Amino acid sequence: MSNEDIRDVVVVGGGLGGLSTAVRAAQLGLRVTVLERGEEELYLCNSRFSGGILHIAQHNVLEPAEQLEQVILEATLGEADPALARTLALDARRAVGWLAEAGTRFIKVGQIVWQQHVLAPPRPITPGLDWKGRGPDVTLRVLEAQLTKAGGSILRGTAACSLMESGGRCIGVEAQSRDGKALQFPARAVVLADGGFQANLQMIGEHITPAPARLKQRGAATGVGDGMRMARALGAEVSPLNAFYGHMLSRDSFTNDKVWPYPQLDELGTAGIVVNSDGERFVDEGMGGVYVANMIARLADPLSTWAVFDEAIWNGPGKDARIPANPHLVRGGGTVLQASTLTDLAVQMHVPAERLMLTAERYNDAVAQGSSEQLSPRRTSTRIAARPLREGPFYAVPLCAGITYTMGGICISADARVVRGGGDSISGLYAVGATTGGLEGGSGAGYVGGLIKAATFGIRAAEDIARTIR
Repeated sequence: MSNEDIRDVVVVGGGLGGLSTAVRAAQLGLRVTVLERGEEELYLCNSRFSGGILHIAQHNVLEPAEQLEQVILEATLGEADPALARTLALDARRAVGWLAEAGTRFIKVGQIVWQQHVLAPPRPITPGLDWKGRGPDVTLRVLEAQLTKAGGSILRGTAACSLMESGGRCIGVEAQSRDGKALQFPARAVVLADGGFQANLQMIGEHITPAPARLKQRGAATGVGDGMRMARALGAEVSPLNAFYGHMLSRDSFTNDKVWPYPQLDELGTAGIVVNSDGERFVDEGMGGVYVANMIARLADPLSTWAVFDEAIWNGPGKDARIPANPHLVRGGGTVLQASTLTDLAVQMHVPAERLMLTAERYNDAVAQGSSEQLSPRRTSTRIAARPLREGPFYAVPLCAGITYTMGGICISADARVVRGGGDSISGLYAVGATTGGLEGGSGAGYVGGLIKAATFGIRAAEDIARTIR
């Protein structure tokens, strides 16, 4: 095999992480090919479906790096890899600048501090799924055009199957074409950027929930964990795999496409209470919607929960989100129960009225006395203030956990090199985006930001490959 047959870089996956890697590598003079499983011109991926906000744990990426590093550690309860947290805090602003130079357009959403870098044009303020021609979709098209202009290529309908290895080094990718033909792509470096394993029900059942079919796929449902599987076959270490990024959604999302991926119901569940089929709280709502969605997923029946709240919450936090539940859940046809008393509400919910009343009374008393952290389960207010349920009418919304992407995966270095169990890196192998772990997740299901993580480490991977090759 001649050197002309060997690519400098093969990237597996054409989302924001994969295309950022590929374009940056091509800019640096490397021969780059992207392998994308999707066959359509606008192949589905989570990046296209995303809200398009580049932020770090709901903070502006232009804040001082020291502050952003602390924000990441606080969001993950101190469990994020310090090296990855520091790298993202330092380099995120450079990633945003690089995307802008590559042709990406951003807008600001008012004075909301963490929505100062929103991919343009933004999503409309409507429920349901609307991604074609929106910022994330346009950004991927812009990056693909830049890749082609720089001499790189993207092969659609090409599924990576296994990594090629020689002497402990990754030397390429074995793949399959859309017509079933076996292909080989020798390369000096391989970058895994195929997303998490959220659409692999077997793996979801092993690591996240006892009832994987009862989680709503809130994203593109294209990530099946192939990158992690291939990396592990070469000895890669993985982080804990039991957390995901997602939100509380209406249970109607399984039958009504107008109520997912928006509006999310986090503002209702975290301002009010979340109860199970016995009318009892089972989770600390103050930890935030991503955490609550994870705890719902861990129940024996993830379709057995409700958000319960009052008029003040419905007309307060219920209207605060970018695409708020009030009024968009109703407009989309989602179920919203209403009653003048909690007893009557419990009857509509088919939960024990006495239990729901007792749950609400204990909760209200604890909030009034400032002792909500003494409840069982506790209700913290560090992130989201606890509010009483006192002003009728009262409301209940049937919930489900919507999973967007998994937050555990391949362990990497600050330059996105894949790490072995012993701590050294696997030569020639890199990983970026949701296929990686170590930055998000942990016991608090800490969310940092999928898009900015993908772009930042994609750029760093490309630059490290260029340095290594030269």
